Amino acid sequence: MSPRLVAAGQRIAARMGHVLEHHPKQITALLAAVLLGGGGGALAVANFGPDAAEVPVQLVTEAVQPLPLAAQIEALDLQALRLYRSDTVRGNDTVETLFARLGLVDAAAAAFVRNDPVFRTKVLGRNGRNLSAEADGQQALRKLVARWVADDSGTFQRLVIERGADGKLVSRVETAPLVATSRLGGGTIRSSLFGAVDDARIPDDIAVQMADLFGGRIDFHRGLRKGDQFRVVYESLEADGEPMRSGRVLSAEFTNAGKTHSAVWFQEAGRKGAYYSLDGKTLASQYLASPMEFSRVTSGFAMRMHPILQQMRAHLGVDYAAPTGTPVRVIGDGVVEFAGWQNGYGNVIHVKHSRSDTTIYAHLSRIDVRKGQQVSQSQRIGAVGATGWATGPHLHFEFRINGVHKDPLTIARNAEGVPLTAEARPAFEKLVATVRPKLAAAASLATTASAE
Repeated sequence: MSPRLVAAGQRIAARMGHVLEHHPKQITALLAAVLLGGGGGALAVANFGPDAAEVPVQLVTEAVQPLPLAAQIEALDLQALRLYRSDTVRGNDTVETLFARLGLVDAAAAAFVRNDPVFRTKVLGRNGRNLSAEADGQQALRKLVARWVADDSGTFQRLVIERGADGKLVSRVETAPLVATSRLGGGTIRSSLFGAVDDARIPDDIAVQMADLFGGRIDFHRGLRKGDQFRVVYESLEADGEPMRSGRVLSAEFTNAGKTHSAVWFQEAGRKGAYYSLDGKTLASQYLASPMEFSRVTSGFAMRMHPILQQMRAHLGVDYAAPTGTPVRVIGDGVVEFAGWQNGYGNVIHVKHSRSDTTIYAHLSRIDVRKGQQVSQSQRIGAVGATGWATGPHLHFEFRINGVHKDPLTIARNAEGVPLTAEARPAFEKLVATVRPKLAAAASLATTASAE
């Protein structure tokens, strides 16, 4: 490059630097005007573009020949295709109705299942039995599995009917352990406790357990209010991932008339497990609040018109309406003092719990204990009936202290169990810390269900 050009460039650069140093505002305004002008020009050019509505549109149509379906079906291996479906047995089911709901079209398999002795006696007609089926692409049976719980051993039975390698159906019965998982739920009382648990898809047995848990503090027969809420975490006992029965309530909260009651299951080392409030107060009671699983009280502890004698007499107990055959349980540990027929009581059981306390269970259709037998709290001792002076099936229940009749509905509130020890407090607090988030999650479910 020429030395003259270099020198000229240096002089121009020096002059521009001098101008920028002494007139910065003017230079900035000039640059802004140039940029805005350029932008405006660009905008003007953009505005002169063609209107999309005026652009010509041309429709192009071309015939497409699909591949032959027959060839595709032939290429598809229906024998290798697997279809799965699950259902539950209904009391009036036949093999044909079960196969129809499971999507099975297999007359030979239906005949085999119909003649299987275990299926006939343990599955067919047993309401609620769990079934799952595997079929091929032609809806022929490959495998049928039925599951049920036979006892309280913590196991379940599994009937398996499947095709062997030779294509023939074979049957076998297996025993496997139930797997305990925890589930949570919540609900709002609109009409009844059972209506609320149905809405929340919580098993009825969990409602019964909650009524037992809080029965000494909440009158579930007469004291529930519309808008009361509950939150619960409970065990679900599963077979092959399918819920078979509910287990124990692990923790729960129940808000009744604005007051919240809580419970958590805790087992202290060397002692029986029991329920405590979240602040560590015992919920265990020497006596259950009711001799029956949650039921309707039809006649309380008060004066009433005797239904047979037609005169006002003191009703010295509580009547629980229930169908004949409904199980009756003893409310506390004790010894059977009398079991047999007794005048207006009909079939009756007297249980001695202590030197002072005795309970009486009358009008029974069946007696399952004998005089002198030791009984434990919640043990089934008989069944509801209408024997003696009874106008319909119900349980008449009395509680006597030193021979004096007391209102049974108040006894459980005044018979607390063994409190939590100081040594167990740290482990209990650690458990409660894990319980609170679960109950909070259950509360959110109750709120969601209420909003729906």
